[in-house]
Amino acid sequence: MLRRLHPDQPDSFAFTPDNQAWAEAQITKYPEGRQASAIIPLLWRAQEQEGWLTRPAIEAVADMLDLAYIRALEVASFYFMFQLQPVGSVAHIQVCGTTSCMICGAEDLVAVCKDKIAAKAHQLSADGKFSWEEVECLGSCANAPMAQIGKDYYEDLTAARMGEIIDELAKGEVPTPGPQNGRYASEPLSGLTSLKDFDSGHTKYNASVQLATDIGDTVKRIDGTEVPLLAPWGKANAAAGASNANEEPASKAPPKKTKSKAKPKPNAPVTENKSQQKQSDEAVPAGTKPALLTEAREGGADDLKLIKGVGPGLEKELNAAGVYHFDQIASWTEDEVAWADQNLVRFKGRVSRDNWVTQAKDLSEGKQTEFSQRAKKDGIYKE
Repeated sequence: MLRRLHPDQPDSFAFTPDNQAWAEAQITKYPEGRQASAIIPLLWRAQEQEGWLTRPAIEAVADMLDLAYIRALEVASFYFMFQLQPVGSVAHIQVCGTTSCMICGAEDLVAVCKDKIAAKAHQLSADGKFSWEEVECLGSCANAPMAQIGKDYYEDLTAARMGEIIDELAKGEVPTPGPQNGRYASEPLSGLTSLKDFDSGHTKYNASVQLATDIGDTVKRIDGTEVPLLAPWGKANAAAGASNANEEPASKAPPKKTKSKAKPKPNAPVTENKSQQKQSDEAVPAGTKPALLTEAREGGADDLKLIKGVGPGLEKELNAAGVYHFDQIASWTEDEVAWADQNLVRFKGRVSRDNWVTQAKDLSEGKQTEFSQRAKKDGIYKE
């Protein structure tokens, strides 16, 4: 199936502050030079925030990971879990159409979606609340036919019950997920044939349905109110959970789209990035600001992507801030590196961690580094 970006795209994308912190924490899972491995969770978080995966979101994630945009687009367009077009503001319904579900009535469920939502898959309903599609096997064959709505499975469906679920969602209700015919899980329809004492002491619903019901997290998308927000190995995680655990959650309405910050002009003062803005009122960035240029010298800017740790997005930001040449970076003092670590990169410490000064010194003298040789050979940063 050919998957293309939707023709109508928003002007920009930016993670909410909490989602930005979460995304940055995810990147720390991976060893240096392998941060691209975080692309799927970051794209998913962007989709959860916006409802669908926009081109600005894909490019923003690519910039965070120092990837060429085409690399991020390849991932987004390959996996069908990424929606490349707007979806319903309340729910996107995925009806399983593979063998077991098809035999048991999936076509009837699709007919209901066509009648109540839109005539074609991926079209929005008239009120913009719903969208639908037919998908391949979702692995709940014993409970066919079924559909995934939001994060949860609605199983043992009939056409009548599918219509009722859509009506309930439209009224702001959250139908209980799981089997819709009274089954507890996927036991035989005729009743238990073994473990007949199971009825004593178990929860009202099976484990996944019980959890979804307890936390009210079914069709609800990630909106930044979740605790914990950071990666589970992060030291700040416990503090975040402790401080937020007893607070009332923010409104459950999907967050409004925010404009991404404009890139500074070459002669404009360098500003802090989003991860640093949170701390700007608490601490003054250390170090001394190095000399910056308003434009590249005659002959054009150097290819800063030959420095390990600099990708296409970061190179653009460095140029916009006034850094164009290897010898500029090569001349930075320890104090100037400290300033650059605070102000010129998204992740604090990248300049010193990747030893930009030593790399830039070699490159400015016409030498090659191990990374620059590989980058030229593989063309890994070509856009």
